[in-house]
Amino acid sequence: MSEPFQPLTESTLELEDWQQLIPGLKAGFTTRNSGLSAPPFDTLNLGLHVPDHSADVVANRRKLADIVQFPLGSWVSGEQTHETNVHLTAESDRGKGSTTYDSSLKQTDGLVTNQRGILCTAFFADCVPIFFLDQSTGYIGIAHAGWKGTVSHIGQRMVETMQKAGADPVDIRVTIGPSISHDVYEVDERVVSHIPQAFFEKTVTAQENNRFLLDLKQLNAEILLQQGILRHNIDITNYCTFRDDHLFFSHRRDQGETGRMLGYIGYEK
Repeated sequence: MSEPFQPLTESTLELEDWQQLIPGLKAGFTTRNSGLSAPPFDTLNLGLHVPDHSADVVANRRKLADIVQFPLGSWVSGEQTHETNVHLTAESDRGKGSTTYDSSLKQTDGLVTNQRGILCTAFFADCVPIFFLDQSTGYIGIAHAGWKGTVSHIGQRMVETMQKAGADPVDIRVTIGPSISHDVYEVDERVVSHIPQAFFEKTVTAQENNRFLLDLKQLNAEILLQQGILRHNIDITNYCTFRDDHLFFSHRRDQGETGRMLGYIGYEK
């Protein structure tokens, strides 16, 4: 499978195929590079919910806004509480979470919209970014899926939200973005006990001492397949946030003291 994310700048990877398919679509994922933040958030930390200097984070966001050519006042982000709440994003939401964390959409880990001039954003440092696109209705979205959101089926909630808005799952395209990979994501029995048996063999590898390797990317893909997304409409990145330390922050690798990358998707005004 070819890599869906291609370098745009030192700071950004873009979903090149999607953007070529739909003029005016902006979709991509940031790296950790070419920002202003000091260690351990060096340098392009885009998360306001970590103990970085907020002025540096906002400056980093303004830099990204210039690169993507999407004004910061049009960004929308959720609070990201590792739940499955999905928000159908509208014009009245523009700017929520863009310069302050407190203004983020409460208890929200998924955003869906079909309106122009709104950039749906989410923040990551090992959790799985899931991008959604339905050409027939124009609905797009992004979900933040840690292990809790994944096993609680946030991917399913995203598909259901798009279905209620008129999308057919067979038309929905999905890209699973940079996150921690199977070979380095070790978890305990408490985590894998939440994984349905139907997905267990394809996503879990048993280790010694009741430890397991979990493939979060594939688990999300399996959940989406069960919701009617076609296999050929699911792309999965080869990037790993833990392994590719020159490109990404990693909560696990950096023992919790680290910054956040940003995933984004939206239509230009």
